[in-house]
Amino acid sequence: MSCEKGDGDPMEDPLFILESGEVYRNPTEVKMSQIVMPCHANHCGELSVGQLLKWMDSTACLSAERHAGSPCITASVDDIHFEHTIGVGQVVNIKAKVNRAFTSSMEVGITVSCEDLFSSCQWNVCNAFATFVARRTEEGKVQLKQVIPRTQTEQMEYSIAAERRRMRLTHAEIITDLLSSNTAQLGECQEYQGAVSAERTRVESVELVLPPHANHQVSTFGGQIMAWMENVATIAACRLCNAHPTLRTIDMFHFRGPSHIGDRLVLKAIVNNAFKHSMEVGVCAEAYQGAGALRHINSAFMTFEVLDKDRKPRTLPRIRPEPVDGKRRYQEAIARKKIRLDRKYIISCKQTEVPLSVPWDISNQMYLSYNNVSALKIMAARSNWMLSSEKNKVSLYTLEENQILCFKVETHVTVPAEQAFHLLSDLRRRHEWDRHYQQCDVIIQADEDDTIYRVATPCVSKGGKGQDFILLASRRKPCDSRDPYLIALRSVTLPTHPATEDYTRGEVLCAGFSIWEESNAVSKCIHLIL
Repeated sequence: MSCEKGDGDPMEDPLFILESGEVYRNPTEVKMSQIVMPCHANHCGELSVGQLLKWMDSTACLSAERHAGSPCITASVDDIHFEHTIGVGQVVNIKAKVNRAFTSSMEVGITVSCEDLFSSCQWNVCNAFATFVARRTEEGKVQLKQVIPRTQTEQMEYSIAAERRRMRLTHAEIITDLLSSNTAQLGECQEYQGAVSAERTRVESVELVLPPHANHQVSTFGGQIMAWMENVATIAACRLCNAHPTLRTIDMFHFRGPSHIGDRLVLKAIVNNAFKHSMEVGVCAEAYQGAGALRHINSAFMTFEVLDKDRKPRTLPRIRPEPVDGKRRYQEAIARKKIRLDRKYIISCKQTEVPLSVPWDISNQMYLSYNNVSALKIMAARSNWMLSSEKNKVSLYTLEENQILCFKVETHVTVPAEQAFHLLSDLRRRHEWDRHYQQCDVIIQADEDDTIYRVATPCVSKGGKGQDFILLASRRKPCDSRDPYLIALRSVTLPTHPATEDYTRGEVLCAGFSIWEESNAVSKCIHLIL
């Protein structure tokens, strides 16, 4: 882990000076700083991830409640990847702020960094996005006020929050479909000599929910439930490797229902599969009161590693699954690992680190679509565009960043925004108004919002070859009146459509249209090209 003095100062001044000269601080931002004491740590002297999750949940909840003005509960948490561990004596700094509010739910962005007080080093530990729901009041359902982004960073997060929400709403259904299709192709489980029985790793523990475990609404803290789940998952991982494991990732999960004081919370964990350097542990939390039936509260999948003395991942023993359910979990873990790697590869990378053309298939469609739209939104939200020329009410802007030149063309048209959206999103009609589009064919109609086209363009020099492109077009209608219509384009690769001798295969990293409704008959169209 590299450490640069003063780099990424976690206690940086949260005040911004806006272009108007106004001093601004995000009204929803909440900070928490905690020094890690031995009571917060495991036997290796590292901060328990369960304790960190409790602090993260508390900070995010306070931010959500500051915006909502009413009690809030944790609904879901997106994937969390822990980059580093935190030692006793170091300081954990947590910042949370509301990125965007919808009808009764809101996305809260959480940043966790670590600070060494003796060396003045700071480093990032993890970033997370949690969804909180405002609870009903005596007057009825809460209608949240809108977040007003004031800085470029806030505008980016506000815009992309709508895309993250879209992915959350379809995540469970898509994952189920992908698991069904992927596990069917895996065949029988492999047999390994000396493999550890999965049943040996099974853990079951019960917790009585007491007042200290509850929030001011008498509901069990979401962070407390996550901490208990992390505890049993760690025990299951220890039973496989006979060593202390390090939690690396927690997959996106949703709270299925509330838990309250007096509940008995039953926590179950088992190692689903072990790979060369990592293992997946499945965890389930259920609640009951008295002789009542079990209520499903939450399920999660956690990935652990075991580090050697040089902090490198050790090779792990293999798992021998039990018949039926054990084999199903074993195979689903393989499929989830592929999905997890696709998601991390496409979503977690910075835009400049993603290759020009990423192979498209059904398993990564959701993440490529997310990346496609998010890249366009990030580019559109840049505030440092320079006006290069203006003619016939058409403005051309340029932006050079990291040796990449971007273009933005802005104009007003006397066409309703929705009509302009439908005309521009059908690339098959683009040759009618764009002479650079010679031919366009639909290759795959993935769904209502995503289409893959092959586009051919004419030769620009005499005797040369034309270019062709394999483009993913992702369409988005506005989430509310503060959003534009969007058409995002980027190159992908398909094994069924390799490059040919007749055309030079071109690449598009990011391009598309942002269409704003100015009135019932006038739209502002912005064409962006990276």
